[in-house]
Amino acid sequence: MESFFDQSTYERLRERLQAIQHESQPLWGKMNAAQMVKHCQYPIQTALGKEKTPMKPNWLVKFLFKKMMYSSKPFKKNVPTPKKFKIVDAYDFSSEQEKLDQWMQELWYDRNNENRRAHPVFGHFTKEQWGILQWKHLDHHFRQFGV
Repeated sequence: MESFFDQSTYERLRERLQAIQHESQPLWGKMNAAQMVKHCQYPIQTALGKEKTPMKPNWLVKFLFKKMMYSSKPFKKNVPTPKKFKIVDAYDFSSEQEKLDQWMQELWYDRNNENRRAHPVFGHFTKEQWGILQWKHLDHHFRQFGV
């Protein structure tokens, strides 16, 4: 399975991010491109221990999500987004795209960190699990916008 922490995968993700344009339309879902790049910042901030949105553990979500994460299949289209991570406000696409790229770079430079804080909902992840999770989430949303 691919991982954000694999150099070629990381470089392809950054290239795919740059291929998304403000006017890019989603193939599914309700977020526009600016909202999507804003939304994609949260899991990276969580991996870096800098998340700003408090989350409560939910055993059903934990069970279903971990099952999806360990599957080699991509995340399914139209999987409901937890309310705290739904982005409905208007954002400046270029600014949010640049912020996402910066967060991605920060996580890349921190890739060898074996002592990450536990995920606030799912608990402790290994370095490999963090890398898979980040790749699957970004891949899901980049595919949502056709890249």
